[in-house]
Amino acid sequence: MSDWLIYRGAGAPHDGIEHLPPPPPWRDFDGGPLVAPPAALDPSSERRLGVQHREASHHRPGETERELVNAALYLRRPLLVTGAPGSGKSTLAHSVAYELGLGRVLGWPVVSRSTLRDGLYDYDAIGRLQDLQIARAAPAAAEGTAAPGPDPTDEPGGGIGRYIRLGPLGTALLPAARPRVLLVDELDKSDIDLPNDLLNVLEEGEFRIPELERLAGSAPEVEVLSDDGTRVTVRDGRVRCRAFPFIVLTSNGERDFPAPLLRRCIHLHIPVPDKERLAAMVRAHFGEGAAERYEAVIDRFLDREPGDVRAVDQLFNAIHLTQRAGWTDEDEEETRRRLTAELMRPLDRTR
Repeated sequence: MSDWLIYRGAGAPHDGIEHLPPPPPWRDFDGGPLVAPPAALDPSSERRLGVQHREASHHRPGETERELVNAALYLRRPLLVTGAPGSGKSTLAHSVAYELGLGRVLGWPVVSRSTLRDGLYDYDAIGRLQDLQIARAAPAAAEGTAAPGPDPTDEPGGGIGRYIRLGPLGTALLPAARPRVLLVDELDKSDIDLPNDLLNVLEEGEFRIPELERLAGSAPEVEVLSDDGTRVTVRDGRVRCRAFPFIVLTSNGERDFPAPLLRRCIHLHIPVPDKERLAAMVRAHFGEGAAERYEAVIDRFLDREPGDVRAVDQLFNAIHLTQRAGWTDEDEEETRRRLTAELMRPLDRTR
């Protein structure tokens, strides 16, 4: 049964993505021209996974997580991941990117003011207008002044591409040979309209840039800046994917989502980590034997009243402080216990 798994959750890179079967006919996209592969995994992902200490193999997702991640890969559907804060929802995106060699994870942290446009692209119309005014005023400058810079209007489309930058979602939808990994973090924090606004983009795997569409007749291909910081070509003002990105939408469960969005996603709920999983996470960040050495701290983290909310980061903070402070004698042990209790105070309590 495990032979079908592309993502194995093994914590070690492999070429499994090369064996991903073709998409369903209704999820087969044909965007182009293809863009260059992204940069390698960045330090942010490495910190989350403990890669620096060569302990990422300890970060093992459960069977249900592995199966639903692979379902999303096979079906080319977004993965909606719900769970309590600190349960490892966002780490899953970094784990997939690391194991399958999909490069830098694109991140879109959603806030209450986020709009679909924020995720797709930004057009600096004011900056373009200012540069055009400066360029046109340069010929009238007095003789003997410094030579003006290049006229942006000499570039295709009047240089408009210099003022457009694709957002994380827009970059994820660029036509690539391999899927990009996009983390849309805390979608439940968004304005009520954003989940509905995402529907068409997630279904069609494309979006249009009206500012470029209007110039398609005179400038069919325009270079713009991507979220990776590289220049990419947009044809006819439309961005359409080739390999549908692996999109992780996370939610802390603070709101319900509309049925049309749920229909377009694979839903994964990550439960509160048990002792075995917490021990694996501790090994990933603190090394072999750390889970046994700090078992009392892990037990203290798990010892909570029904309904108490704690994040795994609180456990990591307590262990790191214990590790670095070097408390040994009886008085210091009391300090350790008191600070550990403070650092792991339930998040839903203020006093």
